[in-house]
Amino acid sequence: MTPRTNDARGFAAFPPQRAGARFATTWWGRAWITAMEDTSLDQTLLRKGRAYAKTGRLGPITVSPGRIAAVAEHEYDTVVTVEQLGDDAWRRFLDQVAAQAGHIAALLDRDMPHDLVAAAEDAAVPLLPAVGDLMPECSCPDWGHPCVHAAALCYQASWLLDADPFVLLLMRGRGERRLVEELRRHGPWTGAAPADGPDAARAVPAGRAFAAEVPPLPDPPTFDAPFTAPALEPADGVDVAALAVLASSAAARARELALRGRLPELTEHQDHVRLAAEHGAGVLPEACAVEAWRHGGADGLDALETPWNPPARDLARARAHLEAAWEDDVPPALVAWRNRWTFGERQLRYGRDGRWYPFTRRGQEWWPAGPPERDPAALLT
Repeated sequence: MTPRTNDARGFAAFPPQRAGARFATTWWGRAWITAMEDTSLDQTLLRKGRAYAKTGRLGPITVSPGRIAAVAEHEYDTVVTVEQLGDDAWRRFLDQVAAQAGHIAALLDRDMPHDLVAAAEDAAVPLLPAVGDLMPECSCPDWGHPCVHAAALCYQASWLLDADPFVLLLMRGRGERRLVEELRRHGPWTGAAPADGPDAARAVPAGRAFAAEVPPLPDPPTFDAPFTAPALEPADGVDVAALAVLASSAAARARELALRGRLPELTEHQDHVRLAAEHGAGVLPEACAVEAWRHGGADGLDALETPWNPPARDLARARAHLEAAWEDDVPPALVAWRNRWTFGERQLRYGRDGRWYPFTRRGQEWWPAGPPERDPAALLT
């Protein structure tokens, strides 16, 4: 989407869509399409227009007061016009929006409430087009009403309307920025009066509060402060120690989410091992599983528990690293099985994260021996 101006908004051309792509998933987008389809004189042209809208052959779309336009292939200028609202109608519309603070919040959240449209219609302000309100024009030689190109433009416009109902309001004559500014200046507000009581003098109507300038957000918290679990009083039937561990765990994962933007999905088994590794909580699983988690997290645990077949190119690259590390010397004897390479009492396991995990033999078992490396030779030399 290109930057918007006061009077127009430009949208990049839609790329080709899959055959089953839907038009208009919102109720107001469907109302737009219904107005166009009910006006059409040729269902065959509509069917072709739907198909054409998905081909990616319609150019960038410009939405401005009273019109929506694009250039189709062969340089055909395609325009669909709709009547703009007059100043009196806009004042009545602002009255309806300001009457309920939820209307303002919904519009800013890119929603078009049914009751707002109904209230506007009661005030003689038609927001959604009806049959005959959309007037298609195109420089192509087709005499259809609408032609294939204009129909395709209307269908693509439904995608724009789905994403942002302010597109419809712009076609009716007011852009988002201008509307918000007018709402802030609009008065008197018709929201509910402040209730009586000690706070009445400080209260403001909800509509005015929603339309006010949003204050700047406070600085985000720092993440270097350690978390201290709250002191909990003993209670019957409550494992206070376990509750403190869960609080610490939740804080640690919240910090990780804030820093990385996502958290890996864990199975119940993985989360059990994680809690044991990070907090020593719960019925401890096998100690080697805890050690694997401490070295490599979920990927380290997977390297411990799950053999798999890596891509041949990954293994070939690893062999090249080993040969280069020993240069003229003979590298240690290697016994390879799937993602596990054994060198006597040492073993390397290739993880799905592209790293090699070192293991050492303890009796009849292999135990995690340290953090992973991308280069397997670094773990053997």
